[in-house]
Parts: sequence; C-alpha cells; structure tokens
Amino acid sequence: MKYRSHKLKALILASCMAAMSMAGAYGVAQSEAGTTTAVARGKQSRKKASRSKSQSIESQIQQMRQQFQQQQDEIDQLKQQLQSRDQQLQQAQDAAQQAQQTAAQAQTQTQQNTTQSNEAYTNLQQAVQGIQTDTDHSKQTLSIVEQDQKQLKKAVLHPDEFYYKGITISPAGSFIEAATVYRSAAIGADINTPFTGVPLRHADAAHISEFYGSARQSRIALKATGKLDSMTLTGYYEMDWLGTGITSNNNQSNSYVVRQRQLWAQAALKSGWTFTGGQMWSLVTETKSGESNGTEILPGTIDPQYTAGFNWTRQYGFRVVKDFNNKLWLGASAENAETLNPAGSGLPTNLLIGSAGSGGGLYNPTANYSFNRAPDMIAKAVFEPGWGHYELFGLARVFRDRIYPTGGTPYNDSTIAGGVGGGFRVPALNNKLSIGLKGLWGQGVGRYGDSTIADITLRPDAQIAPLRGFSALGTLEFNPTKRLNLWSNYGGDYVYRRYFGSEGYGSPLTDMTGCNVEPAPGSTAVNGGVGFSPSTPAHCSGNNKDVQELSVGYWFNFVDGSKGKLRQGIQYSHFQRDIWSGVGGGAKGTDDAFWTSLRYYLP
Repeated sequence: MKYRSHKLKALILASCMAAMSMAGAYGVAQSEAGTTTAVARGKQSRKKASRSKSQSIESQIQQMRQQFQQQQDEIDQLKQQLQSRDQQLQQAQDAAQQAQQTAAQAQTQTQQNTTQSNEAYTNLQQAVQGIQTDTDHSKQTLSIVEQDQKQLKKAVLHPDEFYYKGITISPAGSFIEAATVYRSAAIGADINTPFTGVPLRHADAAHISEFYGSARQSRIALKATGKLDSMTLTGYYEMDWLGTGITSNNNQSNSYVVRQRQLWAQAALKSGWTFTGGQMWSLVTETKSGESNGTEILPGTIDPQYTAGFNWTRQYGFRVVKDFNNKLWLGASAENAETLNPAGSGLPTNLLIGSAGSGGGLYNPTANYSFNRAPDMIAKAVFEPGWGHYELFGLARVFRDRIYPTGGTPYNDSTIAGGVGGGFRVPALNNKLSIGLKGLWGQGVGRYGDSTIADITLRPDAQIAPLRGFSALGTLEFNPTKRLNLWSNYGGDYVYRRYFGSEGYGSPLTDMTGCNVEPAPGSTAVNGGVGFSPSTPAHCSGNNKDVQELSVGYWFNFVDGSKGKLRQGIQYSHFQRDIWSGVGGGAKGTDDAFWTSLRYYLP
C-alpha cells in the first residue's frame, strides 16, 4: 500500500514539471511570436518560416496536454484505487475490530461457559458422588439388614443363646459322655485317678486289673450375660456327677450326687477392672487369655483328675483383675484355705488342727476340715506380647494348730508358707503346635499339685513344719487338621524329706523291710462284703516322694457344626509312684491305664 502511494506522488511531481515546461515553452513561443510579428512587418521574407515553427510548438503542447491528461487519468485511477484500497483497509480494520470484539465476546462467553461447565461438572460430580455414597450406604444398609435377617433367622431357628429379660443364657460347654477306664493295677476308682492311691509293686491290688464304664463326667453348663453401658455382668454354673454321697453306690440306681464344679458371678467394667466371686478355678491355674474366667487351659485328658504336675484347685475365691491394653494383666485373689492332713511317721498327737465335718453345718462327717486362720492369697501377672502367653504368680498360706504341751499351757501356733510359680505357652509350626511348660515351687504348696501329696508335717513339739516341694508339667499339643487333636503330657509332683530323727516326713529311719512281700488281704469285711479289703505290704510305711505321669492321647471330631459336636478320644497313661527310702530300702508302684470317651457337645 505504501508503494502505491509513492508512485502516485511521483506521477503528480512529473505532471507538475511537464506543466511548467509547457508554460515556459509557451512564453518563449509568445516572445518569439511578438518578435516574429515585428520582423514580419519588416520582413515578409521570414513569415513563412515562423508559421512553420509555431505549428510545431502547438503540436508539442498538444502532445504534452495529451500526456498530462493521460497522467491525470492515471492519477485519478490511482486515486480511485487508493480510495478503494483505503475503503478495503477500513473495512478490513472494521472487520478485524469486529472480529476482535467478537473474539473477546466469544472468549468471555467461553470463559463463562467454561466456568459454568466446570460448575456444572463439579455439581454433576458431587451429585454422582452423592449418588455413589447413597448407593454405598444403601448397600451397607442392605447388607446390615440381610445380616440382621440372617442373625434373626439363626437366632430363631438355630440360637446360640437364649434371651431372657435382656440377658443371654448359653448352655455352651455342656456334653454327655460315655467313658471307660482300664487299669493294669486296681485302685477301686471311677474314671478319675487318685495318684497317691497307685498300689505299690508288692501290694495285693497291684496284681489284679480293673475296668469301669461311666457317664458321670457328663456336664451341664449355663452362662448368663447382661450388658450395661459401663460393665458386663456374667453368671456361670457348671455341674457334673463325679461327687460321692454316703449312700451313693454302683449297685443299682447309680444315685450319685450332683457336684458343684463352678458357680461364680462377675462384673467386668469397661475401664479394665474385673471383679469375680464364687467357686472357680484357682488363680494359679493357667489361662489362655489374660486372667479371664472361662479361659483356663486344662490338660487334654479324659481322666478328670487331669495329670500329675498340673497346678490347680477349684474352690471359693474372690478375684480382682486389671487389664492394661490387652497386653498385661495384674490380678489378686483370696481363696478358701484347707490344710491337708499332717503327713509323716511318729507324729505327735497333742494338737488340734481341725475336725470331721459337722452334719448340722452341712459338711461331710467322713472328711476332715482344718480350722483355717486366713484365706490363701494369690497374686498373678500375665503378659501377652503378641507371641505366646506368659505367667508369674505368688502364693501365700497360713497354717496353724493348737498345741497342748505336757504339763504346760495350751497355745496356738501359726506358720506362714507359700511359693512361686509360672509358665508359658507358645505356638509353633504355623499355630498347629502348642508348647507349654508350667510349675510351682515352695513350702506348703502340696495342695495345689494334682497329686495332693502333702502340705505339712509336725515337729516333735507339735509345731507345724511346712514341706518343701514342687510341681512341673510339660505339654505338647498338635492339630494337623481342624478335626484332630494330638496331645502329650509329662509331669510330676515332688515332696522333699523333712524329718526330726525318726519323726517327720521321709525319715530314713522308717521301717521299710516288708515292702517286697505281698500281703494277704484284710480279714475284716468292708461294708459286709467278704474279699473287699485289699492290703498294702506290712513294714512299708514310708512317705510319698513323688508321683510321675506320662500320658498321650487324641481327640477326633466326627461332627462339629450347628447341630453339635460328636467327639471321640483315647488316652494312655503310665504312672509311677515313689516312696522315700528307709531301713530296708525303698518302694515304688506303677500302673498303666487306658481311657476311651465318646462325647456329644451341645452346639
């Protein structure tokens, strides 16, 4: 466009110069014409020549005019083109400005549309999320409703518990058992074994076996639970028929009394404190979870006396336990005390330590009860760090008697004794194998060993002398499948000597010369039955040193489901009972026993 403008300016300048040339030429021509006229007047001879020259100048002027007109036309044409270009440029600028305005408006509109689109997308996304949340909530609600329906259906058709006025009642743990026992040496006992009753090798009962069948270990259990905002209340009752009444026998009706195994109540606070009172397993008994009642770990035996080396009692107790984040438990209990009869040879008799039961006081008149000064006190710590279960406990006991010295004033004598114990149980082989070891050591702790050998002996002046002893038990349990449980135990209860010359427990001066001679049975008929009076060897009255037991067995669940559990088991045990040696040597007794069991458990 700039090029066109410069060209136009050049043409205009050229036209101006041409016009000036023509004007100059015209002046010259006029001057020359005047001169020519004068000369013509004077000189007629030059007139013809001037006319010819004037015609030539006009011709040039005419030609210049034509050129000027032509240039003027070109200038006009260029002006028109320039004007047209200017119009086009203005149109283009107007169009560009309009396009720019349109673009700006479009951009603004686009931004508005984008913002609206983003807002719409955000709203849509929120709506989708809301719908998804509502859908998930609906699914969860539906799942909860379905679970509630299943639970309701299960509670109606297959209830695990019964509901009564806001509490639940469960019979879990109840079973019916058909059990048998065979012993190579007769003891005269049902399926439970009195370990210190294993006959010595030369006793007459050691040469004859025995077999019994029994359903008396069948059990009824009821657990009631009520939940409050701050605590859970629990009551538990468990019974079987392994008790004996004075008139109970096997003759016809098998009329054995109902036995109270456990009967306790508990308040478990959400703060971690638990208070339990009633008849229960002693706090010395190993537990599976913390120090919780109902989680006691019992040997897998069919024998309801369990196994030598197992520490336990089942008696009255009041227990307080504090749970620290399901890792550490600290507990203490006050439990019913009982002193086993003083054991030993040549013991004094000038003392009072208890009495036979009073019928009016609802105690058995054929059993002895000690006059206890205080309950047994037990403190226990349990630690579960994440692998295994570990226990440590202490036991304190108080023994006393009233002594009547010859020619002196009677007085009461008290002796404090006790012991420490503990154990652990750890899993192995991907939780299929369980390894356990436990024990108790101290003075006066015989009652808490499964053999109940002895707690105390007496000094010559009738003062109480607690016996030092220990119990230990190792356990292996293997579960290769969910149905099969294989187990093995080896343990024993051991009591040390404590004697004062020929008096006391395990005195080496005891006459043991008749231990290797089989005696004739007693001649006195027991309960009117001739031949029912087995005897131990004469001159073989040494005290028990230890009882050891090796036991193995299995349990197999044929059925284990919503209809209950049908379980079968077999146990074999080898017992060895050792007597402290005296004059003439020592003595021992052995026994081999087999048990079978078929149980149906309530679901």
